[in-house]
Amino acid sequence: MVPPAKKFINNPNDVVTEFIEGLVETYPRLQYLDGLPEVKVVLRADVSAANYDKVAVISGGGSGHEPAQDGYVGEGMLTAA
Repeated sequence: MVPPAKKFINNPNDVVTEFIEGLVETYPRLQYLDGLPEVKVVLRADVSAANYDKVAVISGGGSGHEPAQDGYVGEGMLTAA
């Protein structure tokens, strides 16, 4: 008999969205881009089109690595991922 898998996943289809929501709630200096859950982008909370006059550095993932770069979003690092 195979023991049940031990994972903290409610629904595999919602993993990335739930990760982003939890990350933004945990770190107030982050926000998610409008359009979540279809648009899965995390960016710095101090960034907006009206007040950001610097070059944005953005990293993208894919192929199952979507939330991997979100931990690198912040001052002196990525603007968004």
